[in-house]
Amino acid sequence: MILCIGEILADMIGEVNGKKVKYERKAGGAPFNVACGLKKFGCDVKFCGSVGDDLIGNFLIDFANEFGLDTENIKKCKDKNTTLAFVELNEEGERSFCFYRKNTADYDMPPVSNELIEKVDTVVVGSLMLADEKCVDYALDIIDRAHALGKRVAFDVNFRTDVFRSLTHAIKTYKTVLEKADIVKFSEDEVEIFGRDYIESALKEKLVLISLGGAGSEWRYFGKSERVPSISVKPIDTTGAGDAFFAGVLSRLDKESEFSEKIFSKALRFGNISGALNTLGKGAIDNLPDIETIKNYL
Repeated sequence: MILCIGEILADMIGEVNGKKVKYERKAGGAPFNVACGLKKFGCDVKFCGSVGDDLIGNFLIDFANEFGLDTENIKKCKDKNTTLAFVELNEEGERSFCFYRKNTADYDMPPVSNELIEKVDTVVVGSLMLADEKCVDYALDIIDRAHALGKRVAFDVNFRTDVFRSLTHAIKTYKTVLEKADIVKFSEDEVEIFGRDYIESALKEKLVLISLGGAGSEWRYFGKSERVPSISVKPIDTTGAGDAFFAGVLSRLDKESEFSEKIFSKALRFGNISGALNTLGKGAIDNLPDIETIKNYL
């Protein structure tokens, strides 16, 4: 079983038509996207996060229920609104983000008990909450307790400079989590921000996943590495592609008690196809492929 912890929000995906912009509401939030991907790929998964006591929060809880996720650990905050992410797409389907999250629900995370952690094999920690000092402490406490109980911890960087007071502060904060996690994911751009030297030294003993867009992905582990190709698609919307990739990889690693190069390469191939196919429609979750569709490309 995998536990995903972090933001659940509404992606407001904009479509420009002349001088007007029309927004379509979609369920989102990186760790929630990953939880939905894991569910789609056949994993036993739980999600822990917070929404506001508003129509967006109700929409997200209904969406999670309809998707088959247990909503017991989704907290509804009475005095806060649900976080929003406004997304605009260019002609290639690439995104630009703007978050609406001043005193919103994702700052008020629900407690995670040891009893819940004991039930899972891997804990996935989201990154948006790291912009708040109390939530950093919250994340680090969960990671420490997960390790004390013998669980793996996975972390996707999802680097967002606009929610931190400075780039230096953001990097320092991220490193506190990166250096505690067991599985970490970067995009190509994020590798440039943190530097390959840092990844190859401070994170040498972690399983490092690097998503490379249409070129596929790369794994790095104890000085070894391999690039794994993807499939060719024409993206409509890349929102959530990295989350679908991460979910795909984690779903293949979920039952593995020991890591190996062969396992990594198979997992990344599955993740590459998951991420690529997820770009063929709008939204991070609505177009997640099923296992049989992915297997047709393996």
